[in-house]
Amino acid sequence: MALINKIRERSGWAIGFVALGLGFFMVGTDILGPNSSILGKNKTDVGEIAGETVERDRYQEQIDQIKYNYTVNYGRNPSEGEMFSIRQQAWDYLIVKIAFQDQYDILGLQVTDDEQWDMVQGNNVTFEIKQAFTDPQTGEFQRDRVVSYLKQVNQLPAAQRASWYLFEQNLKPSRLRIKYDNLLVKTTYATDAEAKNQYQEETAVAEIKYVYIPYYSISDSSVAVNDDELKKYLKDHQEEYKVEESRNFSYVSVPMVPSGEDTLYFQQELDQIKSDFKTNTEDSIFARNNSDGDQFFSKLTVDALPDILKANFSNLSKGDVRGPYFQNGKFVVYKVSNIKKDTVGAIKASHILIKWTDESAAAKTVAKNKAQDILNQLRKGGDFQQLARENSQDGSAQSGGDLGWFGRGKMVKPFEDAAFGAKSKGLINRLIETQFGYHIIDVTETLNDNLYFIASIEREITPSDETRNKAFRRADYFASTSGDYDEFIANAERDSLQVFNAENIGANDRRFNDVGNARSVIQWIYNEASIGSVSDVKELEDQYVVATLTRVIEEGPASLVDVKDQIEPIVKNQKKGEIIIEKLKSIDGSLDEISETYGADARVYSSSDLKFSTNSLPTVGFAPIAVGKAFSLESGEKSKPIKEENGVLIIEMINKTIAPEIADYSTYKSQIEQRNSGRVSFNAGEAIKKNADIKDLRYRFF
Repeated sequence: MALINKIRERSGWAIGFVALGLGFFMVGTDILGPNSSILGKNKTDVGEIAGETVERDRYQEQIDQIKYNYTVNYGRNPSEGEMFSIRQQAWDYLIVKIAFQDQYDILGLQVTDDEQWDMVQGNNVTFEIKQAFTDPQTGEFQRDRVVSYLKQVNQLPAAQRASWYLFEQNLKPSRLRIKYDNLLVKTTYATDAEAKNQYQEETAVAEIKYVYIPYYSISDSSVAVNDDELKKYLKDHQEEYKVEESRNFSYVSVPMVPSGEDTLYFQQELDQIKSDFKTNTEDSIFARNNSDGDQFFSKLTVDALPDILKANFSNLSKGDVRGPYFQNGKFVVYKVSNIKKDTVGAIKASHILIKWTDESAAAKTVAKNKAQDILNQLRKGGDFQQLARENSQDGSAQSGGDLGWFGRGKMVKPFEDAAFGAKSKGLINRLIETQFGYHIIDVTETLNDNLYFIASIEREITPSDETRNKAFRRADYFASTSGDYDEFIANAERDSLQVFNAENIGANDRRFNDVGNARSVIQWIYNEASIGSVSDVKELEDQYVVATLTRVIEEGPASLVDVKDQIEPIVKNQKKGEIIIEKLKSIDGSLDEISETYGADARVYSSSDLKFSTNSLPTVGFAPIAVGKAFSLESGEKSKPIKEENGVLIIEMINKTIAPEIADYSTYKSQIEQRNSGRVSFNAGEAIKKNADIKDLRYRFF
């Protein structure tokens, strides 16, 4: 142990020295890099919120605070995926702090030092402090413990001290937000008219009949739409088709796939480890020190053994070392460290299930007779697997009725009792009835109550340096010979590389298509690339990527090329609606007569309990205009043709029951006020963020 401590002390000094050198190198790189202010590119800010520039240092400080708090709480550094979440939390915090502060200042909201004291040890202590300093036995909040804690907080370990200061720092912002939300909540109200409308919408009911002609009844080929018509529609609906800033690019991928030599290397390495594993007496420690996996030692009943060991359970003995086996891209060696008897166990069985068609006595008799006939065939030497495949009425039929190993509690009780009650392997000579039907059971292995202590060593097969270098050389040759988009495409064909396309990739995205942790590619696309330029080789987790920028999509109204596929069907449907309505104009009579005259595409439907609060109709789907129109009709009145999202309707009002006046609408008023109060905080937050004109430039650095 003393030796380990010395190593740690010296390695700590060495790591600090190396870190200092790396820090200098990184600073130097930043000074001379593409974001350098010395080289004339003043890009030290990560964004703008409510007109206020957010410098990188300020953002990084917030990240560091959250990261430190995470480390204190979880006892480890966050992973890269968790760091992405932490960076987002830091950004959201700054949005709230900056954008909301403007609102607080306008309203004159503030939290005084006296209020903060009151939240910690006064009459309005925060929930978090109450929870931490409540006696679990009595449930009483102990204020004196809070005071005692605060007196000694400066003598606490650094981690606890920092955690408290971070909590304390957030007290005022949290209380400010509560005050702001409460101001808004207290101003929400509902009028009598709103309450009355709510009552009518929930209570009024209509019975209607309608003829419906869907747009798909007219073929697309019979309706022509030109770009001018599409542009006009887009102009009229431009608010619905705004786009965020994004990029489109093409890329090729050269995967780093382990070669045959790499696989052989790992196999030979495990062969050597296997021989040491056999003689080692500390199996779990040896497995932990040599395995890439987290599960290096387990205590397992037979049904939970790895499949390769389960298949050979009958000849497993203490000290056996099996493998290496190739499983899911890894080599695995297992050692049976020990075998003991357990209080639980498992058996292995197959079955044939015959279900009844319904719960009647007659149906059960039919099922029972069929099951009995199969049991009789098995008694005479019939093939169980074949009969199971032909007759069993559950998923096990495909495997000849095999259910594998299972312990108690895995099957319904009558089945379990019969299977576990078998004294020997073989067919149970009677039908077993359960809630699912009649079972014919073949016990293929009787009770095994062994507990197997299994140590395992996993080695993931990874590409060697030589394999990685070979893949890199291939990608690098492609990149160095591709000066523009045309050469990129031509060279991909030359080198037999598939070209993939990534579309609508945002500046802060972490992945594209099925490629994860791809920030290096996305940063290049946003920070350095121009249309047609080709990147250098980007190393990702398991592949090398070379990309070329194909399109820049600016934030704002969408262009026709962006949304043509979305709006073309809509414009076509509008034209189809006009064709349908024109045909309906020449038809008169009842809805049934209109349907018959129009043809097979027009059908009559009805709804007996239509409410004004709904926005759809049976078969038609989303149809708010039609619902509104229906309630404007009097009994016996028909509407004119109505164009909806999916087709054209004519509605006839059969009967309408309008809710009678009531003396008191307070219940409905309360419902509206509660609904509005529940939304006010979220809606206010979204409105403030929207009006803050946020410019997110974090992609420059992260």
